Amino acid sequence: MPVPHSVDPDDIPPATTEQVGMSSRPLADTFGRVATDLRVSLTDHCNLRCTYCMPAEGLPWMARPQMLTDDEIVRLVRIFVEQGVTKVRLTGGEPLLRPGVVDVVRRLSALTPRPHLAMTTNGVGLAAVADDLAAAGLDRVNVSLDTIDPQTYRDLTRRDRFDRVVAGLAAAHDAGLRPVKVNAVAMRGVNDHGVLDLLNWCLERNYELRFIEQMPLDAQHSWNRTAMVSAAELRARLEQGHRLTPLPDAGRGSAPAELFRIDDGPATVGIIASVTAPFCGACDRVRLTADGMVRNCLFARGEVDVRGPMRSGAEDSELIRLIRGEMWRKARGHGIGAPDFTQPARPMSAIGG
Repeated sequence: MPVPHSVDPDDIPPATTEQVGMSSRPLADTFGRVATDLRVSLTDHCNLRCTYCMPAEGLPWMARPQMLTDDEIVRLVRIFVEQGVTKVRLTGGEPLLRPGVVDVVRRLSALTPRPHLAMTTNGVGLAAVADDLAAAGLDRVNVSLDTIDPQTYRDLTRRDRFDRVVAGLAAAHDAGLRPVKVNAVAMRGVNDHGVLDLLNWCLERNYELRFIEQMPLDAQHSWNRTAMVSAAELRARLEQGHRLTPLPDAGRGSAPAELFRIDDGPATVGIIASVTAPFCGACDRVRLTADGMVRNCLFARGEVDVRGPMRSGAEDSELIRLIRGEMWRKARGHGIGAPDFTQPARPMSAIGG
């Protein structure tokens, strides 16, 4: 497990009593970045066994008492929102496996100021709850889908659930959870031959496709950069079927994807070069794990526990101090490729995307 941070008061910028709970006091780090995008993992459990994420037998899942309760999630998200967070994304594991997920969305959508609410899901259970999620206040979804070939999907996920994901995407679109975005990871010799087919499939259905370079976040710690399909390779493959025109970076802000207009537009495709062209300098993200740890980066070597103090009766001001201290420790970048880079002990499913 990652090393819990012991909090040294000297590590944390001062906050007066009046500033606690005010969004005018941003969640800043020492490099001038401000966290406005919170990723909240609802569970580490998953109903797929993707080869690039976990072993076939799965992982030792968190026990229910380890996980934050619904009330604890809502309280912590409220605190983050009061400190300037404007976007909240619910992740996992697979977030739709959490009992009461629709009610969690409803309660988060009632916060003031109201954050933009999104969810990243594998889509397997989405068709059954898309309408309820939209009614509860969810704004949109990202659905992970790496291939449109059913056999390749079975090989990658070790499950025969492709049709359910397709149905989930359609249900999300019909429910108004738009733009519906599709996240895809291309792996050499596995599914990279089908990236153009996936793009065309998404274009036909008005889904926005985002390719993501494979990152070292697997439970097996077997990531190999040579197997990763780079952003440059992805663009070259996609340009075999379409003309791609880069959009100006001026409006990109902290968004991780470089966007390309497809042919004459207006459709776009995004490529997130997390490894070959990291966007750490503009990162505005902070993460809350399902067991109540705050992480300032996917690749952070430490994290801070807010669940323990909260269950021991900590006031909001103490939780804010812990959160602000974690953000103040944020490194300049993730360091993938550096000689001292160490893959996080937690896999992606336990951190939350």
